[in-house]
Amino acid sequence: MEKEEAEIDRLPIHLLAYIFGLITSFTDLAQASSVCRKWTEGVKQSLAQRNSLSFAGWKMDDDSTARLVRLAYNLKELDISRSRWGCQITDNGLYQISLTNCIGNLTSISLWGMAMITDRGVVKLISRASSLQHLNIGGTFITDESLFAIADSCPHLKTVVLWGCRHVTEIGLRSLVNKCRKLESINVWGTRIPVDCFVDLLNISPALQIKPPVALLNDGSAAVLPVA
Repeated sequence: MEKEEAEIDRLPIHLLAYIFGLITSFTDLAQASSVCRKWTEGVKQSLAQRNSLSFAGWKMDDDSTARLVRLAYNLKELDISRSRWGCQITDNGLYQISLTNCIGNLTSISLWGMAMITDRGVVKLISRASSLQHLNIGGTFITDESLFAIADSCPHLKTVVLWGCRHVTEIGLRSLVNKCRKLESINVWGTRIPVDCFVDLLNISPALQIKPPVALLNDGSAAVLPVA
Protein backbone atom coordinates (compact mmCIF):
# COMPACT_ATOMS: atom_id res chain seq x y z
CA MET A 1 0.00 0.00 0.00
CA GLU A 2 1.38 3.39 -1.03
CA LYS A 3 2.30 5.62 1.89
CA GLU A 4 0.05 8.67 2.14
CA GLU A 5 1.81 11.97 1.73
CA ALA A 6 1.90 14.15 4.85
CA GLU A 7 -0.20 17.31 4.69
CA ILE A 8 2.81 19.61 5.07
CA ASP A 9 4.57 17.86 2.19
CA ARG A 10 1.74 18.93 -0.08
CA LEU A 11 2.48 22.60 0.47
CA PRO A 12 4.09 24.37 -2.50
CA ILE A 13 7.61 25.63 -1.97
CA HIS A 14 6.60 29.31 -1.91
CA LEU A 15 4.33 28.62 1.10
CA LEU A 16 7.08 26.67 2.82
CA ALA A 17 9.41 29.61 2.20
CA TYR A 18 6.88 31.96 3.80
CA ILE A 19 6.61 29.70 6.87
CA PHE A 20 10.37 29.36 7.20
CA GLY A 21 10.65 33.14 6.91
CA LEU A 22 8.79 33.42 10.24
CA ILE A 23 11.46 31.37 12.02
CA THR A 24 14.00 33.51 13.87
CA SER A 25 16.21 30.69 15.13
CA PHE A 26 19.06 29.92 12.75
CA THR A 27 19.51 26.57 14.48
CA ASP A 28 15.92 25.65 13.66
CA LEU A 29 16.39 26.78 10.06
CA ALA A 30 19.48 24.60 9.73
CA GLN A 31 17.55 21.62 11.06
CA ALA A 32 14.61 22.31 8.75
CA SER A 33 16.88 22.46 5.73
CA SER A 34 18.15 18.95 6.47
CA VAL A 35 14.69 17.31 6.50
CA CYS A 36 14.38 16.83 2.75
CA ARG A 37 15.23 18.48 -0.56
CA LYS A 38 11.93 20.32 -0.70
CA TRP A 39 12.48 21.85 2.72
CA THR A 40 16.05 22.71 1.80
CA GLU A 41 14.76 24.67 -1.19
CA GLY A 42 12.11 26.29 1.01
CA VAL A 43 14.75 27.50 3.47
CA LYS A 44 16.86 28.87 0.61
CA GLN A 45 13.90 30.78 -0.82
CA SER A 46 12.96 32.15 2.60
CA LEU A 47 16.47 33.55 3.06
CA ALA A 48 16.44 34.98 -0.44
CA GLN A 49 13.34 36.98 0.47
CA ARG A 50 14.79 38.54 3.60
CA ASN A 51 15.83 42.18 3.67
CA SER A 52 17.55 41.98 7.05
CA LEU A 53 19.51 39.45 9.07
CA SER A 54 20.60 39.79 12.70
CA PHE A 55 22.98 37.31 14.28
CA ALA A 56 23.10 39.24 17.57
CA GLY A 57 22.37 36.79 20.36
CA TRP A 58 23.39 33.72 18.36
CA LYS A 59 26.60 31.75 18.61
CA MET A 60 27.78 31.91 15.02
CA ASP A 61 31.09 31.18 13.33
CA ASP A 62 32.59 32.44 10.08
CA ASP A 63 31.42 29.66 7.78
CA SER A 64 27.82 29.40 9.00
CA THR A 65 27.35 33.16 8.97
CA ALA A 66 28.76 33.56 5.46
CA ARG A 67 26.67 30.64 4.21
CA LEU A 68 23.42 32.26 5.36
CA VAL A 69 24.38 35.70 4.04
CA ARG A 70 25.26 34.12 0.70
CA LEU A 71 21.71 32.77 0.38
CA ALA A 72 20.14 36.09 1.40
CA TYR A 73 21.01 37.84 -1.83
CA ASN A 74 18.31 40.54 -1.40
CA LEU A 75 19.74 41.59 1.95
CA LYS A 76 19.80 45.29 2.88
CA GLU A 77 20.60 45.21 6.61
CA LEU A 78 23.19 42.98 8.30
CA ASP A 79 23.77 42.84 12.06
CA ILE A 80 26.57 40.61 13.33
CA SER A 81 27.11 42.40 16.62
CA ARG A 82 28.80 40.55 19.44
CA SER A 83 26.55 39.43 22.29
CA ARG A 84 27.03 37.62 25.56
CA TRP A 85 26.54 34.35 23.69
CA GLY A 86 29.73 34.97 21.74
CA CYS A 87 29.24 35.59 18.02
CA GLN A 88 32.74 34.57 16.93
CA ILE A 89 33.18 36.29 13.59
CA THR A 90 36.76 36.93 12.48
CA ASP A 91 38.45 38.63 9.55
CA ASN A 92 37.98 35.45 7.55
CA GLY A 93 34.22 35.66 8.02
CA LEU A 94 34.16 39.29 6.89
CA TYR A 95 36.18 38.33 3.83
CA GLN A 96 33.70 35.56 2.96
CA ILE A 97 30.78 37.97 3.38
CA SER A 98 32.53 40.50 1.13
CA LEU A 99 32.30 37.94 -1.72
CA THR A 100 28.51 37.49 -1.46
CA ASN A 101 26.12 38.90 -4.04
CA CYS A 102 24.30 41.12 -1.54
CA ILE A 103 27.30 43.10 -0.32
CA GLY A 104 26.90 45.91 -2.84
CA ASN A 105 23.25 46.40 -1.84
CA LEU A 106 23.73 46.56 1.92
CA THR A 107 22.63 49.88 3.40
CA SER A 108 23.26 49.01 7.07
CA ILE A 109 26.01 46.99 8.74
CA SER A 110 26.64 46.55 12.46
CA LEU A 111 29.89 45.02 13.71
CA TRP A 112 29.36 46.29 17.24
CA GLY A 113 31.77 44.84 19.79
CA MET A 114 33.43 42.37 17.42
CA ALA A 115 36.79 42.29 19.19
CA MET A 116 38.18 39.53 16.94
CA ILE A 117 38.08 41.59 13.76
CA THR A 118 40.84 43.90 12.54
CA ASP A 119 41.39 46.40 9.75
CA ARG A 120 42.20 43.54 7.39
CA GLY A 121 38.69 42.11 7.49
CA VAL A 122 36.89 45.45 7.74
CA VAL A 123 38.68 46.86 4.70
CA LYS A 124 37.77 43.77 2.65
CA LEU A 125 34.12 44.07 3.65
CA ILE A 126 33.72 47.82 3.34
CA SER A 127 35.55 48.13 0.02
CA ARG A 128 32.58 46.43 -1.70
CA ALA A 129 29.77 47.97 0.36
CA SER A 130 29.24 50.93 -1.95
CA SER A 131 25.58 51.46 -0.96
CA LEU A 132 26.26 51.63 2.77
CA GLN A 133 24.38 54.36 4.67
CA HIS A 134 24.64 53.25 8.30
CA LEU A 135 27.70 51.65 9.93
CA ASN A 136 28.18 50.64 13.56
CA ILE A 137 31.76 49.60 14.18
CA GLY A 138 31.94 50.64 17.83
CA GLY A 139 33.76 48.54 20.40
CA THR A 140 36.31 47.23 17.91
CA PHE A 141 40.06 47.76 17.53
CA ILE A 142 40.02 49.36 14.08
CA THR A 143 42.48 52.08 13.14
CA ASP A 144 42.58 54.85 10.55
CA GLU A 145 43.14 52.20 7.88
CA SER A 146 39.48 51.21 8.18
CA LEU A 147 38.35 54.85 8.19
CA PHE A 148 40.29 55.47 4.97
CA ALA A 149 38.55 52.49 3.35
CA ILE A 150 35.14 53.75 4.50
CA ALA A 151 35.92 57.21 3.17
CA ASP A 152 36.94 55.83 -0.23
CA SER A 153 34.18 53.24 -0.62
CA CYS A 154 31.02 54.59 1.04
CA PRO A 155 29.91 57.86 -0.59
CA HIS A 156 26.33 57.45 0.69
CA LEU A 157 27.26 57.01 4.35
CA LYS A 158 24.92 58.92 6.70
CA THR A 159 25.74 57.63 10.19
CA VAL A 160 28.75 55.95 11.74
CA VAL A 161 29.31 54.73 15.30
CA LEU A 162 32.93 54.67 16.49
CA TRP A 163 32.20 54.27 20.20
CA GLY A 164 35.30 53.11 22.04
CA CYS A 165 37.47 52.90 18.91
CA ARG A 166 40.52 54.18 20.75
CA HIS A 167 42.97 53.57 17.91
CA VAL A 168 41.42 55.96 15.39
CA THR A 169 42.93 59.43 15.09
CA GLU A 170 41.96 62.85 13.87
CA ILE A 171 43.63 62.06 10.52
CA GLY A 172 41.18 59.25 9.82
CA LEU A 173 38.18 61.28 10.99
CA ARG A 174 39.07 64.24 8.79
CA SER A 175 39.40 61.94 5.78
CA LEU A 176 36.03 60.38 6.57
CA VAL A 177 34.16 63.68 6.87
CA ASN A 178 35.94 65.19 3.87
CA LYS A 179 34.97 62.36 1.52
CA CYS A 180 31.61 61.20 2.93
CA ARG A 181 29.71 64.36 2.10
CA LYS A 182 26.33 62.88 3.07
CA LEU A 183 27.47 62.06 6.59
CA GLU A 184 24.92 63.33 9.12
CA SER A 185 25.98 61.83 12.44
CA ILE A 186 29.14 60.43 14.01
CA ASN A 187 29.40 58.85 17.47
CA VAL A 188 32.83 59.20 19.07
CA TRP A 189 32.15 58.35 22.72
CA GLY A 190 35.25 56.85 24.30
CA THR A 191 37.75 57.81 21.61
CA ARG A 192 40.98 59.71 22.18
CA ILE A 193 40.32 62.47 19.69
CA PRO A 194 41.23 66.04 20.77
CA VAL A 195 38.48 68.66 20.83
CA ASP A 196 40.25 70.73 18.16
CA CYS A 197 39.61 67.97 15.66
CA PHE A 198 35.85 68.10 16.21
CA VAL A 199 35.90 71.83 15.63
CA ASP A 200 37.68 71.16 12.34
CA LEU A 201 35.07 68.55 11.41
CA LEU A 202 32.29 71.07 11.98
CA ASN A 203 34.11 73.55 9.79
CA ILE A 204 34.15 70.93 7.03
CA SER A 205 30.51 69.93 7.60
CA PRO A 206 28.60 72.43 9.78
CA ALA A 207 25.43 70.27 9.90
CA LEU A 208 27.31 67.22 11.21
CA GLN A 209 25.96 65.85 14.49
CA ILE A 210 28.81 64.80 16.77
CA LYS A 211 28.08 62.60 19.79
CA PRO A 212 28.90 63.72 22.40
CA PRO A 213 28.34 67.41 21.53
CA VAL A 214 31.60 69.32 21.20
CA ALA A 215 30.47 71.70 23.95
CA LEU A 216 30.57 68.81 26.46
CA LEU A 217 34.13 67.82 25.61
CA ASN A 218 35.93 70.04 28.06
CA ASP A 219 38.64 67.58 29.11
CA GLY A 220 40.43 67.45 25.78
CA SER A 221 39.03 64.14 24.56
CA ALA A 222 35.76 62.28 24.11
CA ALA A 223 34.55 60.93 27.43
CA VAL A 224 34.08 57.21 27.92
CA LEU A 225 30.31 57.10 28.33
CA PRO A 226 27.66 54.61 27.17
CA VAL A 227 25.86 55.01 23.86
CA ALA A 228 22.49 56.71 24.20
